[in-house]
Amino acid sequence: MNILILQASPRAKGNTAWMAEEYKKAAEAAGHNVTLVNVSRKKIAGCLACEYCHTKGNGACIQKDDMQELYPLMAEAEVLVLAAPIYYFTLCAQLQAPIQRMYCVNAPAKVKKMAMLVSSYSPGVYDGAMAEYRDICNYWSATDTGIVTANNEEQKTDETRAKIEALVNNL
Repeated sequence: MNILILQASPRAKGNTAWMAEEYKKAAEAAGHNVTLVNVSRKKIAGCLACEYCHTKGNGACIQKDDMQELYPLMAEAEVLVLAAPIYYFTLCAQLQAPIQRMYCVNAPAKVKKMAMLVSSYSPGVYDGAMAEYRDICNYWSATDTGIVTANNEEQKTDETRAKIEALVNNL
């Protein structure tokens, strides 16, 4: 399967980046084709709500930024993994922008399965992100293969790695 991981932590060696790398390693070991993109290093603006994509643009966004690199990857992905730190009870802005910019195509055509990896310093701050993720799965008619959360005490542990590997086994 073609797997796309959108990793949104600005910390290159942070906990979310570690989770995304562990997913990538497990998926590649299982024979999947994996592309991991650190969207926090991309210049992706928020949706302008200009409706160009649905009027004159034929599904193409009027903005020409780094999102142009993601559209073809999203078009070929069969599995989409969202990996983000939780900032103030929800997915960080670095991941929100690419998610919301998918408005121009409505839903990625081939994405049939999704997973989410989220980390935070505190436990019990994941509900907002999980609700948004599940809403996206439902809207895109994608199967939720699971969510792994890791608070400060659970980050970069063998137990968390095992949970991530279990997500890959759900494919």
